[in-house]
Amino acid sequence: TASVLVDLLVEAARRGKEVTVVVELKARFDEEANINLAERLEQVGAQVVYGVVGLKTHAKLTLVLRREEAPVKKSNGKKTMQATPMRLVHYAHLGTGNYHPGTARLYTDFGMLTAHPEITADVQRVFMHLTSMTKVQKLTHLWLAPFQLHKNIIAAIQYETQLAAAGKPARIMAKMNALVDEATINALYAASQAGVQIDLIVRAACQLRPGVPGLSENIRVRSVVGRFLEHHRIMYFSAGGADHVYLASADWMGRNLFRRIEVAWPVLDPKLKQRVIDEGLKV
Repeated sequence: TASVLVDLLVEAARRGKEVTVVVELKARFDEEANINLAERLEQVGAQVVYGVVGLKTHAKLTLVLRREEAPVKKSNGKKTMQATPMRLVHYAHLGTGNYHPGTARLYTDFGMLTAHPEITADVQRVFMHLTSMTKVQKLTHLWLAPFQLHKNIIAAIQYETQLAAAGKPARIMAKMNALVDEATINALYAASQAGVQIDLIVRAACQLRPGVPGLSENIRVRSVVGRFLEHHRIMYFSAGGADHVYLASADWMGRNLFRRIEVAWPVLDPKLKQRVIDEGLKV
């Protein structure tokens, strides 16, 4: 849909910046608007890509490469007179919600802007995959569907299960729109039986049954209905005291985990990590 973001991309292309945009045409209720914005971008010379055949692109990512002045070394307390060196700096924005001005006012979502070199490198690898159809390179921090996301979620749940079985504290908290993936539900049942304390906030469909003796007595599920639509997806794993926090564009559903391009990413900064827990999970 028309937005300030699209206006800025158009202006950037007009000014000679290299602009590449991945547009998902199968966006519910917005197909016609997305075709129009794609044509508008192409008219000013932006490269428009329509994603991977057979997979809906549901990840929300922005990558900016910016040429900036490199820090200048000082000599005897004074700046040297040599020419200012330049460097390319990567900035990435990763979001749980769409780049859509309407839903941005109606949904609660999290977005993270970062210059972390390993995360931005992962984002660049994802864009390389989307725009060139090459095989996805190994990612350092991002979990990408339909490749690693599902198995990494299962592995994180199983690690908490192992901790609990060994008599150590184990905790899972997660928030999503829907929980219907059978393998994930079974992994949560196994975790509960091992003694993992699990709190889930599921806005809509939930096929997991909490509080069943011998099956899920350590799982609590609630739904939040408030002024705004709770749209962000959060995963928290205690991980033996490491407190791993991930944000994601994907719900725990087969279509998100296996038939879409989705991204989950870690929140590494301790203050931001605590903020996500406080504002997103401890409602």
